[in-house]
Amino acid sequence: MPPPPPAGETNVVESTPQEPGPAVSVPARNPLQWGRVTMRPHVSYRFSYGDGIQSSPGNPRTTALNELSPGVMFQLGSRWVLDYTPRIMLYSNKEFKDTVNQSVNLSGGTTYQDWGLNFSQGYSSTSDPLVETGQQTDQETFSTAFGAVYSMGSKMALDLNLTQSIRLAPQYTDSYDWSTMDWLNYQFLPGFSAGVGAGAGYVMMSVGSDLTYEQLQGRVSWRVTKKLSLTLSGGGDVRQFLDYDTPSLINPIYSASLNCAPFEVTSLSITASRAVSASYYSNQVTDDTNLSLNLHQRLLGRLSLDLGGGFRWANYIGPAGQLATNREDQYSFFSARLSTGFLKRGSVGAFYYYSDNASDQSGYAYSSNQVGLEVSYRW
Repeated sequence: MPPPPPAGETNVVESTPQEPGPAVSVPARNPLQWGRVTMRPHVSYRFSYGDGIQSSPGNPRTTALNELSPGVMFQLGSRWVLDYTPRIMLYSNKEFKDTVNQSVNLSGGTTYQDWGLNFSQGYSSTSDPLVETGQQTDQETFSTAFGAVYSMGSKMALDLNLTQSIRLAPQYTDSYDWSTMDWLNYQFLPGFSAGVGAGAGYVMMSVGSDLTYEQLQGRVSWRVTKKLSLTLSGGGDVRQFLDYDTPSLINPIYSASLNCAPFEVTSLSITASRAVSASYYSNQVTDDTNLSLNLHQRLLGRLSLDLGGGFRWANYIGPAGQLATNREDQYSFFSARLSTGFLKRGSVGAFYYYSDNASDQSGYAYSSNQVGLEVSYRW
């Protein structure tokens, strides 16, 4: 089920993401295999009906939504994956415009001597109702990531990362974010490692002040038992609005996840995070804190029940008035999904999704209930 949407994410239930997964072995006689290239089509359909979906700030509406997502994934050898998925969105309420969203993702990696190298490139074009803007918002995003891990013996490793994130939103402010985050990791015991990292970035905005930022973090990864694992990272984010003579904006940042599987048919995960990012509005940043709980339970050997719930706190902060908070949102959600497989590669299910956003700024509060059916198949 979808997590609570952070600022800038859709406030309608999203289709099951068709993202490239890890490379898998392919039978030699696969009719869609040519040499080292394998084509794997996939398709999904979702029908949902919901209220409280904002067509514009302060204008929640009820609508049915039909989504069709035909796509194809190419496995390029054993290391590279390319996936393309369009998403056709048809609304019954004419206050929303029908759209065709697009998503393309390329990811892979290689090794060279003591180096492990990985690369990913993503593109998406969407027009979904967003929590932050309170309305259906056209945007394009380009994301590029390059990573390199250098082994410094059996216990120590250097982890280097470069990222580029571009968001083009014609109705709002475009942002161009270039950053690096580099780690030194040490494995103290089997299943237990820790690291310290430092990073910096520059955000160019099409309107308003550009920003610079620096980060210092530590992290721990601990596989307590075969059924219990814990990952923690945390530190500080320091940001400067370059066009304003104001103090730096200093915020704690962190991420944490606890995963356990007490029984073979049961798994539970708890995640928490706090992060700072560029807002859709000029001269603002978004300070997001998220907490979520997810339960997966297999029933009667064939059914899968997924339950989720959580909270999100979002502050939209600008430099005016000594880094004043311009808006505060408090978001809560609950989701339930019952599904089963068919024909080995298919899935069919029903879902319910409730969300509520309380905001101190008029027009951005809403409460929504959504129900629906979905079916998907992968070749």
